[in-house]
Amino acid sequence: MPKVTSKLQLTVPKAIADQYGIRPGDELQWIAAGEAIHVIPGGKNNLAEQARPVKERLELFDRATQRQGRRQGKAGKAVSRPAARGWKREELYGRGLPD
Repeated sequence: MPKVTSKLQLTVPKAIADQYGIRPGDELQWIAAGEAIHVIPGGKNNLAEQARPVKERLELFDRATQRQGRRQGKAGKAVSRPAARGWKREELYGRGLPD
């Protein structure tokens, strides 16, 4: 795990840099998110790149849901069933968009 230097600098682990295409000289965006900090490689947070087809977003949602279920299962927590949420995943992608 990287440690903060006296100059408040961090080293990005090689596996993470390779996975996200981070290279020397790249800018990283730091976003405070409650108790966590999101680090986003520069240029990765633009709207054009976020405009993915609904099918692709639903596939990503399914994978994230499966990962979360595995994490909760390992921690011994009960995994909620999709019907118990009160919403469907398809509803997420129409919210806040103009008709």
